[in-house]
Amino acid sequence: MLDGKTLIVTGASSGIGAATAALVASQGADVISVDIVAPAMPVGRFIQADLSDRASIDRLVASLPDGIDGLANIAGLPPTRPAADVVRVNLVGLKYLTEAIVPKLANDASIVNLASLAGLGWPEATEAIRASAALDFDGVPAFCDAHAIEGARSYFFSKEALIVWTMQHRWTWRSRGIRMNAVSPGPVDTPILKDFIETLGARAEEDMRTMDRPGRPGDIAPVVAFLLSDASAWIRGTNIPVDGGMFSDVLCRMHGL
Repeated sequence: MLDGKTLIVTGASSGIGAATAALVASQGADVISVDIVAPAMPVGRFIQADLSDRASIDRLVASLPDGIDGLANIAGLPPTRPAADVVRVNLVGLKYLTEAIVPKLANDASIVNLASLAGLGWPEATEAIRASAALDFDGVPAFCDAHAIEGARSYFFSKEALIVWTMQHRWTWRSRGIRMNAVSPGPVDTPILKDFIETLGARAEEDMRTMDRPGRPGDIAPVVAFLLSDASAWIRGTNIPVDGGMFSDVLCRMHGL
């Protein structure tokens, strides 16, 4: 399914990133694993990079080969981290890395962004999302102050803006056949699940009551792998919820259905 493809997976040292790297490798891909910490069991070639740092991303991109077939943007910080750090990694660094890698992508390559159920409220955040369009690393603290992005709001905002950015790039590289899509998990049993429960409090408790179980990395990785494969060639600018039905539940309750 992915035989011979060269794929980059960020956040590959744990959780969904580790599961995705292992799965796509098992399907025949040559994997370049990226993370700020080295994985216990590296998949393919490992490159250390800090996605909050422009220079670190530049070094990463310079070390990559041409002809990359796919990029899975899975690295991210939880809402327990400082707000500026969350926005810098989950949004600004992700966008900077992606745009820097595009010239090294093969025609018909796929970009997959790991968003979140937390981003479903993006229609109510369009003013801040528009303001973030040209946001760079140095401007993040002032941006967060100006738009009251603090605490858990940093995570919600970063995923809202990421979903919108994905949709906006539905046709950006269409002449080369390069597509971008997103996957939005619900709560997933990874090392940072406790951070979400701790930060989101009553909201997290309600979500957990609604769910039959938390997701597992193995629930998310196959959807990312599908979007990286040629089978998804005509899916563009789409955000796919993988959340045990929670997005549908929210929509139904929102509209009294």
